[in-house]
Amino acid sequence: MKPFAQARFLFAAGRPADLPPAGPAEVVFAGRSNVGKSSAINALLGRKGLARTSKTPGRTQTINFYELADGARLVDLPGYGYARVPLPLREHWKKLVGAYLESREPAAVVVLMDARHPATDLDAQLLDWLGPRRLLVLLSKADKLSRAEQRAAVKKATALSDRVCLFSSVTRQGVDEARDLLTGWLQAGPAE
Repeated sequence: MKPFAQARFLFAAGRPADLPPAGPAEVVFAGRSNVGKSSAINALLGRKGLARTSKTPGRTQTINFYELADGARLVDLPGYGYARVPLPLREHWKKLVGAYLESREPAAVVVLMDARHPATDLDAQLLDWLGPRRLLVLLSKADKLSRAEQRAAVKKATALSDRVCLFSSVTRQGVDEARDLLTGWLQAGPAE
């Protein structure tokens, strides 16, 4: 059975104490606020509205876990960077995300970057902080760029990671490619 079939929302963790113990293979989604993490999750799962989306940055305020058909999980982290939320809440998110990433070794990390503004300083800091993990960079909102602009975005992002994929939850560009890669990584288990 394909792992992305029949996904369901499992739970949300709002504090480090709420995090489940490490166990099933997990694919983690990270990226700037409002970059399209929830839309990408919905596109990969073939479901509308399973992961809640919003035009307002900073809506994902918990770590959201989605269970896949084979027991593996997708994990949606709160966005970083711009968000119209108080500084104490952003600091809380930073501690929550740090506690999550320090407590387990995910099968893969998917970093979403806006194809119109890839490889920002914050993106580079995140990739540096993640270290040598199995990593896929999805350049979201690729449908908003011309082909020449898409090539330039890929070239810029490739300076940070060797696995870069143009992605659009609207046109479904890159959805099958990303799903196939993540399925293989989930089946392989944690990276060595």
